[in-house]
Amino acid sequence: MVSPVSFVVAMLVVTVAAAAAMTHDYKDALMKSIMFFEGQRSGKLPPNQRITWRGDSALKDGFDGDVDLVGGYYDAGDNIKFHFPMAFTTTMLAWSVLEFGDTMYSELPHAIEAIKWSTDYLLKATNTPNVVYVQVGDPWADHNCWERPEDMDTPRNSISVTKDYPGSEVSAEIAAALASSAIVFRKSLPQYSDWLLKRAQQVFYFADTYRGSYNNSRAGRFVCPFYCDFSGYQDELLWGAAWLHKATQKKYYLNYVQRNVYKMGRPWNIGEFGWDSKDAGISVLLSEFLFYNKVDWKPFVPYADEFVCSVIPGSSNPSVIYTPGGLIQKPKMNNLQIATSLSFLFVVYARNLKTVNRVVQCEHGTAVTPSRLVDLAKSQVDYILGNNPMKTSYMVDYGQRFPRRVHHRGSSMPSIKVHKDHIKCKDGTPYYASKGYNPNLLTGAVVGGPDEHDWFADDRNNPGQSEPTTYINAPLVGLLAFFSENK
Repeated sequence: MVSPVSFVVAMLVVTVAAAAAMTHDYKDALMKSIMFFEGQRSGKLPPNQRITWRGDSALKDGFDGDVDLVGGYYDAGDNIKFHFPMAFTTTMLAWSVLEFGDTMYSELPHAIEAIKWSTDYLLKATNTPNVVYVQVGDPWADHNCWERPEDMDTPRNSISVTKDYPGSEVSAEIAAALASSAIVFRKSLPQYSDWLLKRAQQVFYFADTYRGSYNNSRAGRFVCPFYCDFSGYQDELLWGAAWLHKATQKKYYLNYVQRNVYKMGRPWNIGEFGWDSKDAGISVLLSEFLFYNKVDWKPFVPYADEFVCSVIPGSSNPSVIYTPGGLIQKPKMNNLQIATSLSFLFVVYARNLKTVNRVVQCEHGTAVTPSRLVDLAKSQVDYILGNNPMKTSYMVDYGQRFPRRVHHRGSSMPSIKVHKDHIKCKDGTPYYASKGYNPNLLTGAVVGGPDEHDWFADDRNNPGQSEPTTYINAPLVGLLAFFSENK
């Protein structure tokens, strides 16, 4: 009898072999994955907008609180600006450029523009001392409508956290986004970079000094259950400090992380990385500095090694499962966010390991080489682009077959450029219920993806599978840049 572990390993070998037999245009996918962010823009659109069916939207955001909150990104298929996932998206775009910008070539300016669209907005959201705006819009009202962003007439509440009603996780994630982006702009826009870094330090101080989760603040009824913080705010504080250390090289921030990793009083989620949990990302991010400077690796390199051992096929203590077709899975909506985020860490950690000629030693004598991590990441990227049992690309407008009924308001309704009349809240329902293709291509959008059996329903009414998010795409940008040069 074949053991379940042996079966999974065998299936993954078959999947990787199949991926090797098929080729993908990673440069084309990279271009499209960055273009997707233009489809998610809120505010006044620029003249060089490439997603041309979109129009200006939400031009009075923040006016209810006498603050300018025009701009930023809608996170997914709705019209809410959730700053927690927006900040994580920004951090991952910045990390993608820092790691793989040299292989983005003509797409690098577009990637940097995508970052700046967000950082310009996050500077607005943190412009008032001891106040951080964490969301714009009422998700309950928004989710009751199917409206184009250009038509929105639901409340645009400006939701904030303060020293009396704190939100350490979202504030620290914004600090990470600003700090990582400051490194991106250091040479091209030095004054802007300094502004980002100064604001990152101020916001981190606010997050650390006034500790508490925004779940429990006045913001809680608006952010939950949509983007509740399920893992606690402590990981974001460490994540923010780690990025500030990378941006400033100040020993204070490294000491902060090393000191507080033991004091936070929470378990380390070895195999978790995404908008909610930063644990594996912290370990991989710090590993570069620790390897290069040959300083004490504990506990972060052992944690990074344990992360690798928990996700590699055949793990004796797995933190993920693999579908029969070889896709990394966790029992969550928008599952491809797991595949892209973890795969990004695989490639970054593989590069860090390679610089010190090191392999990861797992239990039972299993040695995981950098090349094995890269191969695993490639199998995930190729699965997303079409090497899967459904033989479909999960990126809109890539390949011959891709999702056509994406759960996305603007994509599924007539463009404001074609249908100029206002479409009211419930007047959009027929477009939502339609079995027809979306009239507007949300080029580059990667949807939530298949279930644990590799099955995917191209159905607008199944948002867990058909809804795209910015935080699925952001780590994929770096991966596609890497594989465009390392096939």
